[in-house]
Amino acid sequence: MKKYLSIAVVMILGSGIALADEYHVAKTGSDSNPGTMDSPFLTIQKAANVARSGDVVTVHAGVYREWVNPRNGGADVRTRIVYQAAEGEEVWIKGSEQITNWVRESKKSDIWKVTLPNSYFGEFNPYAEILDGDWLYVTQPYICLGEVYLNNKSLFQIGTHDELNDTSEHLQWYCEVNDKETTIWANFGGADPNKELAEINVRQSVFFPKLAGVNYIVVRGFNLSQAATQWAPPTAFQEGLIGPHWSKGWIIEDNRISNSKCVGVSLGKERASGHNRWVTERELIGFNRQLESVFKAYNMGWNKENIGSHIVRNNEIFDCEQGGVVGHLGCIFSTIENNYIHDINHKNQYTGAEVGCIKLHAAIDVLVKDNYLDNGVRGMWLDWQAIGTRVTGNVFVNNSYCDLMIEVSHGPCLVDNNVMLSPITVLDMAQGSAFVHNILGGEFTFRSVPNRYTPYHAPHSTDIVGVQCFLGGDDRFYNNILIGGTTGLSVYDERPPFYPGIFRDMNTVNVTDKMPEPFASRIKNGSVPAGSNQGDNFWLPMHVKGNVYYNGTKVYKYEEGAVTGGNMPKPVIEHRPDAIVMKFTVDSAIDRANTVLVDTKLLDKAYYTDSYFENRDGSDLTIDGDYRGAKRNASKPKVGPFENLKAGENEIVLWQF
Repeated sequence: MKKYLSIAVVMILGSGIALADEYHVAKTGSDSNPGTMDSPFLTIQKAANVARSGDVVTVHAGVYREWVNPRNGGADVRTRIVYQAAEGEEVWIKGSEQITNWVRESKKSDIWKVTLPNSYFGEFNPYAEILDGDWLYVTQPYICLGEVYLNNKSLFQIGTHDELNDTSEHLQWYCEVNDKETTIWANFGGADPNKELAEINVRQSVFFPKLAGVNYIVVRGFNLSQAATQWAPPTAFQEGLIGPHWSKGWIIEDNRISNSKCVGVSLGKERASGHNRWVTERELIGFNRQLESVFKAYNMGWNKENIGSHIVRNNEIFDCEQGGVVGHLGCIFSTIENNYIHDINHKNQYTGAEVGCIKLHAAIDVLVKDNYLDNGVRGMWLDWQAIGTRVTGNVFVNNSYCDLMIEVSHGPCLVDNNVMLSPITVLDMAQGSAFVHNILGGEFTFRSVPNRYTPYHAPHSTDIVGVQCFLGGDDRFYNNILIGGTTGLSVYDERPPFYPGIFRDMNTVNVTDKMPEPFASRIKNGSVPAGSNQGDNFWLPMHVKGNVYYNGTKVYKYEEGAVTGGNMPKPVIEHRPDAIVMKFTVDSAIDRANTVLVDTKLLDKAYYTDSYFENRDGSDLTIDGDYRGAKRNASKPKVGPFENLKAGENEIVLWQF
């Protein structure tokens, strides 16, 4: 699924393939073969053992049940090692094994079981490994890393054998492990697992180097599925179904990535900078351990020369229970583009402070562009050090907690030309963010976080400049359409479920109710320079202009010339065979909006980081293109993400197949 129809030329140039040896892998091959087209290898791992910088590994149709552990990487962006599915051929790489010797418990029962010796699993038995780690909250006593699948859909793990007989709408499984064997029971809902495709997890990952520092690899065109990944918090080693494991310059593109126990794509950190010390030592809280990991990683060479600069594009990522794309520290300077990420944590068997379609910590100079984020708990969560981050041209729908959460970051973070339609649009627990030309379809709320201090960095660098808490403010709101209801731009400080005891209780109020005089009178039309001293300990200046408020949404008090519209029906999303379309109606308020062309000069600097809102290369930016790249009117750009928006009925293609 793609927002744009074709980017094949970009993909070819990005791979930088030249003068390479090509190895072939096929189900008819043998690992004693030379790996040629006529005499291919049998396993992808054999090819991974021999491939060197600049080589290509082409895998032909079939199901490959292995953990691909690349030993070598490319030397630079032009000599990446490329792993690709053969053109037009369907290739699966799975972390599971098919089980065909299930036994029915009784003639009238829908419960089947299989008993396997523990030796079947080798050194790693996912049914003996407990889901565990910092920031994790489980909903039942025992959840392991194993899964049971029927026709590529995972069943629900339950806590007792007796529950298999209940009338749950979900297909379920249960396991017991002793010193010698593992027994798995499953209710397949009337299906015969020996005739259908029944599989169980046996491997931790599908495509993931066991050692760090394997750089410059391309993984393209595969179905990657079914891995027994562990919970991946920012204070631990972050494994994924696929990922670069603390390296540089990977491209993960045009794949279907599904059914990870926790993380689909990991751009996360390694083990040496900290691994679950909060839950294992019980001495300092997770916040302290995370702060330690940042400094440890920096001292270990966490910088642009060694880490990050990955590209994750054109993938469909789904049915992963922690996150679609997750990463702390290892995601720096990366691009996450044109992915369809959906149905994340939809089983809801566990939760925690790391769940989202995209969850990134320290997303320094990360570009998140043109993604469709659907049916996650959070569409996207930027946590800590979202500095130089840009979130542009994305669609957020059906996310149960919120579309976008920005937490304890000092900016500059730019959020522009997005469509956000979930009931809670943005939860802003940060400062130094700019929201420009978005449709904000639900509640937009703020929290101060005065008792947590996180690092900020020099522009376009991991160099640590200082740490600071979050009194709030220093945000920009230009040319947005707010359709979410009466809350408007509001601030509250209530106790959320995943941070018990940290926040004080406080009623929801408008941000301006916390703005002391005479400072409040200076905040008009975005005219207050960033960095003006407020003179109290709560709010930094806010910059607000050119917004249109529908459905009785509360207008920001100090926005001069704010425009209010009438009742705007909720936009309708239609999934058609070739596209996803949004249909919605607006009135003439969009033509009265007091909009301005937004650029680096207008946005200025984020206060604490002293850094401009600018492009990743340090050049000035101008938001002169809309959601689809159409040129904006420089003297009076249209409010919202679509420059061709008109009063009346609108039909906009959001995504094309």
